[in-house]
Amino acid sequence: MAIKYIPYFPNTLEGQAILDNFVRTKRVLRYRDNDQVIERIERGMPLYEMETKETIGANPKQNRIIRGECLSACAYLKEQGIQVDLVYIDPPFASGADYAKKVYIRRNPLVAKAIAQAENELDVEELKAFEEKMYGDVWDKERYLNWMYENLMAIKSVMSDEASIYVHLDWHIGHYVKILLDEIFGEDKFVNEIVWHYPGREMHVPNKFNAKHDTIFLYSRKEGNIINSYDVAIPYDEEERIKSLRRKVYTDPDGRRWVWETRGQANGQEPYHRYLDEIIENGKALNDVWSDIPSLRGNDPARNDYATEKPPMLLERIIKASSNEGMLVADFFGGSGVTASVANKLGRRFIHCDIGVNSIQTVRDRLLADKAEFEVLEIKDGVSLYRNPVQTMDKLKSLIKGLRNEDALDKFWEGSIVDTKYGMMPVYLPNLMDSTTRLLDKPLMNRIIREALPDLPEDTKRVIVYYIDITDRQEIEDFIRENNDRTTIEIELRDLKQVLDDVVVEDNAEWELAESHEDLLGGWKLTIKNFHSDRLLRKIDEVNNKGQQQALQKGKEFKPLEISEEGLETIEWLSLDCTKADPKAPWHSDAEIKIDRLGYVIRNGIKSQDFWDATISCDNKPLRLKIRNICGDETIYIL
Repeated sequence: MAIKYIPYFPNTLEGQAILDNFVRTKRVLRYRDNDQVIERIERGMPLYEMETKETIGANPKQNRIIRGECLSACAYLKEQGIQVDLVYIDPPFASGADYAKKVYIRRNPLVAKAIAQAENELDVEELKAFEEKMYGDVWDKERYLNWMYENLMAIKSVMSDEASIYVHLDWHIGHYVKILLDEIFGEDKFVNEIVWHYPGREMHVPNKFNAKHDTIFLYSRKEGNIINSYDVAIPYDEEERIKSLRRKVYTDPDGRRWVWETRGQANGQEPYHRYLDEIIENGKALNDVWSDIPSLRGNDPARNDYATEKPPMLLERIIKASSNEGMLVADFFGGSGVTASVANKLGRRFIHCDIGVNSIQTVRDRLLADKAEFEVLEIKDGVSLYRNPVQTMDKLKSLIKGLRNEDALDKFWEGSIVDTKYGMMPVYLPNLMDSTTRLLDKPLMNRIIREALPDLPEDTKRVIVYYIDITDRQEIEDFIRENNDRTTIEIELRDLKQVLDDVVVEDNAEWELAESHEDLLGGWKLTIKNFHSDRLLRKIDEVNNKGQQQALQKGKEFKPLEISEEGLETIEWLSLDCTKADPKAPWHSDAEIKIDRLGYVIRNGIKSQDFWDATISCDNKPLRLKIRNICGDETIYIL
């Protein structure tokens, strides 16, 4: 349950969430559930406990990586009195697409033959891999816009008085979000609609033109706020610039070229030499169509195998244009961490926030390689059981005994449980992809009573409503008694965290730890003997079964994914902590190894051309070991 609720602003403007800025034309654009949005805005942002998971370096700039939702992250920042100077967000586009991560099986370090064969690097397409769903960008328009409204309100509440925000979207929903931005920040605070046209291969698409651009809306708390226009100017081509001057060019004895210019008032102008390098230095002013930044291709060295990743050049332009060194830059849908990485390289402070642990791991490893200092935090809202909301939802369905799909029910219900006394009982589960459903409050219960119950089959006697968080259980039960008078259906409330608390997700590992005598300096060496992940093996079996069925249908041979007895090829990363043995203490990485998809070792953030030999070494005796499997699950072992 939330510790408390943090107000967005001292005074929330009445009617802000109704999207009513069409009143001048006597039209009001309203969406379903707007009354719920207003109540949630008035209540405030939910503040949960925050746990420090790891600290990298001294971190005097207080850089933060936060695992959790935008709303709760903003509540934490506002409670801490932290204000952001620049925001860039690349939220879901409401595209209807499912995004997956490519999971690569590593080389087995215990098979000498495999290592020898790896001398010639394999083509990426030959590597054994499978896909795992990260998140589904599937929304209905009303829910998406209400969700975005709350997030944008939360973000505005932690922006400084001179801050800017860049909101990156495309044709799917951008035009609607523009209306929200006008309402939240004010139409007078709109600065630019930036068109990012990404060049690349053009393909003929039947019955339409190629969609080759995204839209980035720029708003500022104060007027304008492009504070470094020269820093993002496009360099002139010297000869092209000379031609555009249409004047005779002279050359000094030292080779420096110049043209005649005049200065002074109209009645007293005087000619002077203006050198071309002074004219060309500032470059061409940037306009609102950016066509010089390509999107990241699959083989781009800057890419981190992360869906929807944006090019560093794009963020470099934005951060340079609207912030100075030392300012705080935040990305609340941080993904692969491009914003944090670029901000760090440009001398800015950063906050990276994302709900998925794959994002947190990717940016953590990326920033470590950049020699950044930061802390990793996790919002304890009770739903971070798995790597992302999609996987947690899938797991929840399997944990609820007797839950089955029910075609006769509306999509509002997750399924049903059959009981000998009550018959078919529809089951409601909060949607972890939609933060607005996590809290069971009066508006949500009113919707269940007024909209969902009347549409159920006539013989329904009871429904089960699961919740993750609740305003006040007794208050909700009283509300049900007072308002559930249209049907005879009973409503049973169940706490979803009681289901989650019984689940432990851990991988099994065997190792040997010994003092190292390989050099004069000594130290310790840990050798991994076996590694076993039930969840990962089940996933591989699922992939193999599906592939076998598809191959049979097509009459082709199928080569299954195979894992050795030792299972070491399912390890992506491992780290040793020599400072603390407390399993709940923040992690301190004294030594770490990451194995890239080709099998090469990245040791303490530094890439090498070595293949992993199943060992990791450190100077002092390690107290804890952390292993991350190739799907992103991490397990801590006390040594």
